[in-house]
Amino acid sequence: MPGKQLKPIAAVLGSLALAASLSACGGSSAASDEKIVTVYSADGLKGENGDGWYDQIFKDFEKETGIKVEYVEGGSGEMVQRAVREKRNPQADVLVTLPPFIQQADSKGLLQKYAPKGSDQVSGADKSADATWTSVVNNYFGFIHNKKELKQAPTTWEELLDAKYKNKLQYSTPGVAGDGTAVLIKAMHDFGGEQAAMDYLGKLQANNVGPSASTGKLAPKVDKGELLVANGDVQMNFAQSKSMPNLGIWFPAREGGKPTSFALPYAGGLVTDAPHSENGRKLLDYMLSQKAQAQVSEIGGGFAARQDVKATDANAIALTKLMDGVEIFEPDWNDIGENLTKYVDSWKSATGS
Repeated sequence: MPGKQLKPIAAVLGSLALAASLSACGGSSAASDEKIVTVYSADGLKGENGDGWYDQIFKDFEKETGIKVEYVEGGSGEMVQRAVREKRNPQADVLVTLPPFIQQADSKGLLQKYAPKGSDQVSGADKSADATWTSVVNNYFGFIHNKKELKQAPTTWEELLDAKYKNKLQYSTPGVAGDGTAVLIKAMHDFGGEQAAMDYLGKLQANNVGPSASTGKLAPKVDKGELLVANGDVQMNFAQSKSMPNLGIWFPAREGGKPTSFALPYAGGLVTDAPHSENGRKLLDYMLSQKAQAQVSEIGGGFAARQDVKATDANAIALTKLMDGVEIFEPDWNDIGENLTKYVDSWKSATGS
């Protein structure tokens, strides 16, 4: 997703050194008095040109609270793995990632309980039952194509097996990127099971350029025509299309079937023993504030997580039209969380990755 390499956080090194010398106490140390909050996030919400939802709300949050946001981004799995490595000495205060990685972070004890203000307006399916995480931006999985080179968007999975897509198709790596993992989830749903999905993805590998740790890096390649097709998600790609005019969003179907997608929200939680827990709580509260949620579609190209925020801006209208006719299914996140390693291993075996 956009911008997509890990960014250093040199400005916060001094405070992290201080935090490391103190006992991890969930925000009661002297470090919690510092006017900073560190966010580890899946890419997609920060704009390529400083014009994304994160750019706006971080700026507004700092102006209103005096708390500076230190930001680190990467693939969903990458961010969770980094937090796991730092578990004994947490560096992040807030973790934002896509399913099933937010559930994975929860199962590894990386998140502490906190229900942000406004989370009562978030659907039960979009937050954990024990208040360890809640969606902050709703979103849907999708694919992109180059509208200049392909006047007509592909419509089916089967079309992508055509030789014209050889070395012109790429999807991000399952198990590493949230949207890459989503390719597996959608394929297993659309093809009716694990084996049928792996058989298809094995065939598709003949056209696949190869692995990519970050989905956001694929969109510029599609826009330039280096790729004809790649995976993505609605929020990220819709936002990118403002500066990448050749991007078109579509949803693969089985031959003779209907296009499908599923919700793939950005979900945030407070990191266990976060060095600035109180600041993390304030930022999560701000993310779910009515003001910030009203900007999700207008600025971020996504869907508000709060059910009581009804967007009517031009982006919201365009997004509603884009999703018209797409069947939305709900993955079994418990099954995916429990069997993710197995599914990724099956994919590696099927594709020789």
